[in-house]
Amino acid sequence: MQKVWIYLENGTFLEAKSFGATGTSVGEIVFNTSLTGYQEIISDPSYAGQFVTFTMPEIGNVGVNADDMESKSCHCKGVLVRNYHNDYSNYRGEDNLDSLLKEHNVLGICNIDTRYLTKMLRDEGAMMMIASTEIHDKDELAKQLEKSPRIEDINYIEEVSTKEAYVHKFGAWNHENKAYNKAVMSDKKIVVVDFGVKRNILNELVESGLEVEVIPSSFKAEDLIARFEKKEIGGIFLSNGPGDPLTLTEEKKEVQKLIDANIPMFAICLGHQMLSIAHGFDTYKLKFGQHGGNHPVANTNKVVEITAQNHNYNVPDNIIEIAEITHQNLFDNTIEGVKYKNKEIFSVQHHPEASPGPHESKYIFNEFAKIVK
Repeated sequence: MQKVWIYLENGTFLEAKSFGATGTSVGEIVFNTSLTGYQEIISDPSYAGQFVTFTMPEIGNVGVNADDMESKSCHCKGVLVRNYHNDYSNYRGEDNLDSLLKEHNVLGICNIDTRYLTKMLRDEGAMMMIASTEIHDKDELAKQLEKSPRIEDINYIEEVSTKEAYVHKFGAWNHENKAYNKAVMSDKKIVVVDFGVKRNILNELVESGLEVEVIPSSFKAEDLIARFEKKEIGGIFLSNGPGDPLTLTEEKKEVQKLIDANIPMFAICLGHQMLSIAHGFDTYKLKFGQHGGNHPVANTNKVVEITAQNHNYNVPDNIIEIAEITHQNLFDNTIEGVKYKNKEIFSVQHHPEASPGPHESKYIFNEFAKIVK
């Protein structure tokens, strides 16, 4: 392992060890409280432009495998862990995490006090940082960070969205067969607008009985409306994705047209935020975001679901003017889900597929399947 130097925009300067890729990288640092699923987190497109600090101290001990990738690449800028394990032990393990990070040019940082970093982010909020295996001078790192664009200034959707439309052909993971179920032809077809969708979200949509076509984020609403009127599709799903939703001005205009056409819609995370913005209710940035697999959310039946979260932005409280609140985060009382009044449109902030877990919110995909024409 070689040395790596870290500089945060609040002036904190640290030295640690590195694994994975080498070089210099700039991004926003956040922390994730999940106990499992580091590979799913690292390969989640929603983390594009961010460094992920794991509060779980032991990372790498189960290795990685092709089946647990949530996308074709690892989109985060880097990962920060207390203890990295290059040797892994798991019957599904195929390689070590070091190899995966090198393959996708992601920095790995270890032998660092992640508890200290997490407390700092909790108190001061998410912030920009730079990490380098090449530059060791604090002043030079500060200079490089200052002249680099901030995460909210970059449209990462263009980077993570599919370039061509395709039909998703797999369902949920089958523990008996140790493989994903094959998709079954359905008379209900939906289109997924890919802002950075996770593979297991697509899997759960298929598992709920839908035929799923994925299209680029640069879609035209007129095309989808025409297909809906011809009964070629029966609904639209807006996916999760990275970055500040307020920067997506062109996508907002297209979503507004879909809303006006009264097409059944379901959205998750960034898609949930896009629906709010398109209705005229701008999102706001949380202090340090919500990232982890242990967030309690209460639904309208007053049942508490333990959920997976990954977002820095949230819909405003005054959205109750046009929507019913269906889910609420019990950590901070922020809105987690809404059903728009007099419309077949609803959305949630959390990730109900929750790969690798928990799975208490999976029923939401079936609720969407019910309203698809």
